[in-house]
Amino acid sequence: MRKLAIALGVAAAVIGGGLFAWNAQATTSTAAATLGATAKNYSPVKKAACVGWGRHCPPGFRWACGPYRCWCRPC
Repeated sequence: MRKLAIALGVAAAVIGGGLFAWNAQATTSTAAATLGATAKNYSPVKKAACVGWGRHCPPGFRWACGPYRCWCRPC
């Protein structure tokens, strides 16, 4: 008798959940509408340095020369 009561309860929950599920309506927010334009301008890859190890400078620096001397300047 207990198994029958549990089976009926589960069946009622499944049927009752199905009756309410068909009436659900989705709403679109304004953020979802602008997501397409944002996604086109977004890149998950961030450049770590302008160049790798060069002849004179480590990554993140570039060789620059002025009128009197040369040095490693940041990118």
